[in-house]
Amino acid sequence: MTRNTENQKQRFPATRPVLVTSGTGKTGRRVVERLVARGVPVRAGSRRGEVPFDWADPSGWEGALSGAEAAYVAYYPDLAAPGAPEAMTAFGEIAGRCGVRRLVLLSGRGEPQAVVAEEALRAAAGDAGLTVVRSAFFAQNFSEGALLEGVLGGEVVFPAGGSAEPFVDVDDVADVVVAALCGDGGAGAVHELTGPRALTFAEAAAELAGATGREVRYLPVTGPRYAAMLEEYGVPEAEAGFLAGLFTFLLDGHNTPVTDGVKQALGRDPKPFAAFAAEAARDGAWDA
Repeated sequence: MTRNTENQKQRFPATRPVLVTSGTGKTGRRVVERLVARGVPVRAGSRRGEVPFDWADPSGWEGALSGAEAAYVAYYPDLAAPGAPEAMTAFGEIAGRCGVRRLVLLSGRGEPQAVVAEEALRAAAGDAGLTVVRSAFFAQNFSEGALLEGVLGGEVVFPAGGSAEPFVDVDDVADVVVAALCGDGGAGAVHELTGPRALTFAEAAAELAGATGREVRYLPVTGPRYAAMLEEYGVPEAEAGFLAGLFTFLLDGHNTPVTDGVKQALGRDPKPFAAFAAEAARDGAWDA
C-alpha cells in the first residue's frame, strides 16, 4: 500500500494550495511539514500567522479557503463541543463556494457528539470529498500538551481511573491525514486510529518514568475535581467543565479496543507508546 514520494507528488495537483487549519498545533504543524516535503503548496492557518485563521472568527475563513484545492480541518476545542456542528456547517458552505475539492477532518474516537459535527460538515461541503480521521488519545499530550507539566513534576493528574487507552502517536495521525489529502488515503473513508496496545494511565506513567529516568506516577481524580484544577489554571468555568466531562466520558473504557486503522491507511503498524516515549526523551521533550 505504500508508494514512493515522486508518485505521491504526481498524484496531487501542486498548482493549488492546501489549507491547514490550526497549522501550528500538534497535528497541524506536522501536516504542514509533510506537505512541504512533498512539494505541495501549503497555507498554514493560525490566529497570528501569515494566513489568518481563527475558529472563533468566521470572517477570515473565506480568505483562507479561496483558491484552495483541499483543507485539513482541525477544530478547536473539540468537535464534541457546543457550537461545533454550526461551525462545521458554516465552514463546509464556504469551502463549497470556494471550490475546495477535498476535506480531511480530525475527529475524536468514540464521541457521539463529534459524529454530529462530522455529518454537518459532510452535508454542507457539497461536492467536496470528506475523509474523517477519528483519533484515540494523543501520546504527545504527555510531551507537548496538557499533561507535560505533570510529567515534569512527577505526577500526572487526570480523570481516567483505571481504564486502558490505546494512545496513538501524532506522527501516525499526520501521516494518515497527508495520505488522505494527497490522494493515497481513500477519499471519503473514515479512519479510526489507535496505537498498537492499550495502556492504563498508570502503565503509561511507568513507561514515561523508564524513558525519562525520573519518577512519574499517575494520580486519578474525579471529573469535578479536574474541572476545578483547570479553573485554578485560568481555564474558563464552562470550558473546564466541558473538558473534564469529555475526558471522563472518553476514558470510561469504551475506547479501549485497538483498531488496525493506521495499517489500513498506511500499510504499516502504528508506533508503540514505548517508542514514542523513547524518542521524545531523546529529543529533549522533558528536559528541565
